[in-house]
Amino acid sequence: TPRCQTSPFPLSNTMKVKGGSLDVHPTEKALVVQYEVEATILGETGDEMLGDRKKCQKIIRLKSLNTNTDVAALARKVVEECKLIHPSKLSEVEQLLFYLQNRKKASGKEKRVVKPRDLTPFEGMEIDEEANINKVEEYVELLYEGMEEKVKGATLILHLARNPQSVELATTIIYVFFCFSSFSQFHGLVTHYKIGALCMNVMEHELKRYDLWQDELKEHEKAFKKYQGLLVKQEQLLRVALYLLLNLAEDTRTELKMRNKNIVHMLVKTLDRENEELLVLVVSFLKKLSIFLENKNDMAEVDTVERLSRLVPCEHEDLLNITLRLLLNLSFDTGLRIKMVQVGLLPKLTSLLGDENHKQMAMCILYHISVDDRFKSMFAYTDCIPQLMKMLFEHGEERIDAELISFCINLAANKKNAQLICEGNGLKMLMKRALKLKDPLLMKMIRNISQHDGPPKHLFIDYVGDLAAQITPDENEEYVIECLGTLANLTIADLDWELVLKEYNLVPYFKDRLKPGSAEDDLILEVVIMIGTVSMDDSCAAMLAKSGIIPAIIELLNAQQEDDEFVCQIVYVFYQMVFHQATREVIIKETQAPAYLIDLMHDKNAEIRKVCDNTLDIIAGYPPVTPVSLRGILLCNPSLSEGILLCNPSLSEGILLCNPSLSEGILLCNPSLSEGYPPV
Repeated sequence: TPRCQTSPFPLSNTMKVKGGSLDVHPTEKALVVQYEVEATILGETGDEMLGDRKKCQKIIRLKSLNTNTDVAALARKVVEECKLIHPSKLSEVEQLLFYLQNRKKASGKEKRVVKPRDLTPFEGMEIDEEANINKVEEYVELLYEGMEEKVKGATLILHLARNPQSVELATTIIYVFFCFSSFSQFHGLVTHYKIGALCMNVMEHELKRYDLWQDELKEHEKAFKKYQGLLVKQEQLLRVALYLLLNLAEDTRTELKMRNKNIVHMLVKTLDRENEELLVLVVSFLKKLSIFLENKNDMAEVDTVERLSRLVPCEHEDLLNITLRLLLNLSFDTGLRIKMVQVGLLPKLTSLLGDENHKQMAMCILYHISVDDRFKSMFAYTDCIPQLMKMLFEHGEERIDAELISFCINLAANKKNAQLICEGNGLKMLMKRALKLKDPLLMKMIRNISQHDGPPKHLFIDYVGDLAAQITPDENEEYVIECLGTLANLTIADLDWELVLKEYNLVPYFKDRLKPGSAEDDLILEVVIMIGTVSMDDSCAAMLAKSGIIPAIIELLNAQQEDDEFVCQIVYVFYQMVFHQATREVIIKETQAPAYLIDLMHDKNAEIRKVCDNTLDIIAGYPPVTPVSLRGILLCNPSLSEGILLCNPSLSEGILLCNPSLSEGILLCNPSLSEGYPPV
């Protein structure tokens, strides 16, 4: 039979049953079967350690027996169904049934059934000794002694049974049901009698008692010893009750009923206890519940994270492990991640990175926290980054664990963290490893470092050639994407991009990759961004214009006009190129770029509109501007008329047609245009 949960009191035993005598029941239509059970307790190796025998009886009620019953047929049926009766006793069973069939009913009125709770105290129940559940075996032994001892033993047992506040008795009773709950086939029976609901009621009652004890302790310090004793008993009760509930929670429908009865709040309240075995059970139960959204939301409503934080770190290995697993489940919730930071878990979790047994789980939680930009900078004030760098370099040529490199990628997105990573030979070691192993994830981390202005960015000047050498058609696309992204981030004034493009023959590669469908969209986009970066250099921009790369970009714009990211980056390339005379003339005279820019001024994306406006402002500010391009620009953006007029007086007539409000300034510059216009 499959076990649901390990018992808190592990037992291993075997049982043998021996048949015994048969008799009739003195008052009912029933047979009484006497039999003997021999129980043996086995040790870990299977050797017999202790044995015991017990005499038992089974009552077989025969409700259908009457004067017309076929006694022989009934006897056969009884022997077949009751395994305690050996087939050789068939004739004896038949005789006993015949006797019952002909026995006269006893006369007299039927006695009223009296329930144990209906009994009132009577003389002889009073005893000087206080009943203790731990001595119940001694009380049973008294039943085999003289009459006086028998009365005493029975009275002590009665006192235990009548005391509803007996924690020991409740613990023992619940433990009995726990044993049943350890077997899946008994769950239906335990659930039918609402044992789980009763256990939760007991738990709720005990938690309220605990609160009362706390209040009493504040007033009566002398009660502390008594409180300690009660606490031990109560926690034993809670432990057994929770084991039973955890077994029953195997059924999700039963688990839902527990949730409706506030199981999460009870468990969270129990996290204040000091009993480590109880805490292991409580946290295990919470972890099981936390995989469902509703339960996780219940945990978010109460101070679950605050109570768990005191358990990190702790000396109990199992407790620490299961607590970290629960925190990991909860860390998928943004609000709970914020609480983890607020209660000071960040430095505690960081300290566990050096613990071989718990570093993986701690790292996963820290990774989730690092996803939020608000908390990235907080890692700089712990010893997290030095530990992570040590772990990275300990891997040698092995592939880095996904959790470790993902965590590092997130942290590198923060400027302060990036500076710490680059300290000493940090960047040099990362570059060396990334270039040697061609690891795209490690290069992604390096790319994140390269995006920050300041000292870290200037360190990359030494690696521009190494990165450019990786950009070839033969390399893995994911790896090339990160190398391109890193180079595109290097907006450094002193960098000679023309030399880089020529030495590593990158322009033909760019042109090939700009063709729609030539590669994955991510790679094509990085090429566009790279062109935008190198176009800041005048000679580099001119070289790109002569290579015919601008028409290729416009063709790509046509193909990707629905992708805002592509459109924005392509417009940014135009923005960079119109700063330089050579490329500006090519864009204005030889391409339809101005017309595309005018169309995009009405784009729904604010960033695209902004870059278009800036680009058209620059075009308007530099002569010469052709009447064709001017007319289109002014029709869509009349506000540019005045700027163009100042730089291009010869275009006054075209401007006047588009923007008559500027007629006064135009006629002053060109009196010959006054004919046909109203007097100024």
